[in-house]
Amino acid sequence: MRRDALPFYRVMAYVTGVFLLVLCVAMFIRYGPADDPTMSQIVSPIHGWLYVVYLIATGLLVYQRQWKTSWVVFIALAGTIPFASFAAERFVVTKAREHARVR
Repeated sequence: MRRDALPFYRVMAYVTGVFLLVLCVAMFIRYGPADDPTMSQIVSPIHGWLYVVYLIATGLLVYQRQWKTSWVVFIALAGTIPFASFAAERFVVTKAREHARVR
C-alpha cells in the first residue's frame, strides 16, 4: 500500500511559503534601514533546503497522480514567489479532488 503524496505536498507548500515570507522580511532587514544580515544568513539556507524538499514533494505528487509535466513547472515555481505557494496548494488540492471524483 502506498501513501498519498498530497498531505506531504500540502505541508511542504505551507512551510515553504511561510519561510519565503520570513525570508522576504529578512532581506528587507538586511538591505533596508537596519542593514543587519544576521536574520537572512539564518533563514536563507533553511528556506533553500525546505524548497528542495518542496520540489521532492511536488515531484512525488505529480508522479503519483500522473499529471501533466507542465504542472511540475507551475507548482515548482510557486515556491519561489511570495504567496504563490499558497495559491498553488489550493490549485493542487482542487485538481486532486476533481481527479478523485472522476475515478
